Formats: sequence, C-alpha cells, structure tokens
Amino acid sequence: MTVSGSSMSSRPRVRELGLAPGVLSPGVQNAITDVPGVQVGQLTLWAGEGVRTGVTAVLPHGADPFTERVPAGLFVANGFGKLAGSTQVIELGELETPIVLTNTLSVSAAVAALIEWTLAKPGHHDVRTVNAFVGETNDGVLNDIRARAVRPEHVLEALSAAKTDPPDEGCVGAGTGTIALGFKAGIGTSSRRLAAPLGATTVGVLVQANFGGLLLMDGLRVGEKLGRHAPHDLQDDIDGSAMIVIATDAPLSDRNLRRLAARAMAGLARTGAAFAHGSGDYAVAFSTAAEVRRADRGRATETGAPWPNERLSPLSQAVIEATEEAVLNALCAAVDVTGQGGAQALALPLAAVEGMIRARDRAAAI
Repeated sequence: MTVSGSSMSSRPRVRELGLAPGVLSPGVQNAITDVPGVQVGQLTLWAGEGVRTGVTAVLPHGADPFTERVPAGLFVANGFGKLAGSTQVIELGELETPIVLTNTLSVSAAVAALIEWTLAKPGHHDVRTVNAFVGETNDGVLNDIRARAVRPEHVLEALSAAKTDPPDEGCVGAGTGTIALGFKAGIGTSSRRLAAPLGATTVGVLVQANFGGLLLMDGLRVGEKLGRHAPHDLQDDIDGSAMIVIATDAPLSDRNLRRLAARAMAGLARTGAAFAHGSGDYAVAFSTAAEVRRADRGRATETGAPWPNERLSPLSQAVIEATEEAVLNALCAAVDVTGQGGAQALALPLAAVEGMIRARDRAAAI
C-alpha cells in the first residue's frame, strides 16, 4: 500500500485559468492556512486496484485544542451523513479536538485516533471524555470502502504532518477517491482577506468535495456544455456529500459562527450543487481569535467580547466566495483516477474550460 502525505498536483488552480470568483481579494496562499495558526495535515492511501482514500486533518491552532478550545458553529443543509461529535458542538458551541475528514466507513477509526491523540497530550492524565469531531463523504465508487483501509495510525500520521503551508489539493487525503459535479474532485481550499475598514481579518475554507449537480464555474455553465449531465439523467448520480471547514481570525461567538457556516451553502450552490436526497452537506466554522478561546473545565474564560452581529456581513461574503473557489480548485487540481472494479472518474478538461472562458471574454469585449 502506498502511503503518502503529499500529492501535489501540477494542474493549475482556477485563478490560473482566468476565473476569479467574487470581488474580495484572497490571502497570500489563497488557502485555509492563511488564517494565522491553522494547520492542515493529509495522508493518502493508494493500493492495488481498489484502495483510493485517505485522511485530511485541520488543527485550529498550534496549542492544545482540548485546553484551548475554539468557539465553533455547525450548519447542516442536508443531514445524510455520519458527522461524529456534532451534537456537542451544537450544544456547547466549541471544538475540543482537531477536525478530521475521511471516508464514511472510517469514521470510527478517526474517532479512535483523536481520542488516543488527546489522551496522550501532556497534562491529560485525568481526562475521561473526548468529543472527537470527524466528518466524512462516501468515496465508495472509486475506493473499496468496505476494506476500511484507514486505520487509527494513519489518522495519527496526518495529525503529525499538520503544518501551516498551503495544503495540497485534488486527489489527496480525504479527497483521494471523491467525485463532484460529474468529474474527479477532492480537497480544495481558498481564502479571503478583508481590508482594514472591514476588520482586517481573514476567512479560509477547506472543502472535501463529493457531491452531485451541474457544474457552474463563475457563472459559466460548464457541466451542461460538457454533457455532464443532461436534464433527463440527473437522477443517476446526483447524490453525494460535501464537508466544508471554515476558519477565521475574527473574534466571533459560536452563534455567529453558525450563521457564518450557513453562508457556505450559498458558495456551494454557486458551483451547481444539487443538495440531493442522498447528500450530506455540512459546514463547520471556528474562530482562532485568542480572546474568544475557552479553557476546559472552567479554568479560564474568554478575555474579550466577540464582534457584534452587525459586523458579520463582510465575513459572509468572504465565506461564500472562498467556498465557491475551494470547490473549483478541487476540481481543477484533480486528475483522472481508476479505482475498484475499473470504475473511472475523469478530471475536468481544463483546455475546454479555458476555451469557454476565452469565448466569454471575447463576447464581453464586443
């Protein structure tokens, strides 16, 4: 079995094709790691004809997430999923572990790893409860999901590999075997930086894209023009899921983080997502701001007041744009993949997309 922590794609990101979704400027890396302190670790599992899966871990900051908990909010557009740890986040409005993404039948392995990782931290000799937060999408078309190739040690490796560098995109980590909008997809990320009058803050998004619909790229009806799919066969593979992770350094309450998470679905809709019956569409948002972090077991509380409701609007715009671009980056970075039983997912044909972009630009110039 090939185990890899990196699978850097040589394909261009969507901005390199000439599309820049939205009006706000991206951060330096145009990635979730533009939010100070956020780290991402990934591990890819690729073996024989059937194993095409992996793990993606997002750490909110470099300190112990159990003792320095970040406020968080969760939004569920369609709840056909297995999101471990979600009810405690809804109830308490906070995360106490990193966020781990993997495939549907590997959630239990990831939970076990997060518990082990947390209990092993210095000073945790008396910890008797851990709310591990694990999201998933079903990569069972390309991946032999019943083999349950992801083991706790793989999750621990992804956690150990976490860094503040921009994460790899496409067929890597939890996106190794995913398909979205009729094409091979995977992990994608993007960010937006708000100017000083709007708070001088950053919003970053990471998406595990595995959902159905009819692909739109900055308004271009790409899926329809490429024949994926005609209206009469949309039912055939419209199901699927999306896990969206949102980070910001704006000091927000858990209530407003939930509101922010809800806005991610507008970004998903801009890409043509169908939010079908069989789709699990989730977004979790957290704030890394030191003044709103919480300590475990009541040892300390927030040191500053969160931003008021009225300051949320620019952040909402940032989340919508970054979510849209993260999905498009996942599609652009992904390559053709053949998996179990000869199942194949073809990458988005970038030359054809560039032709559509040029045609639109020429029409606009007339």
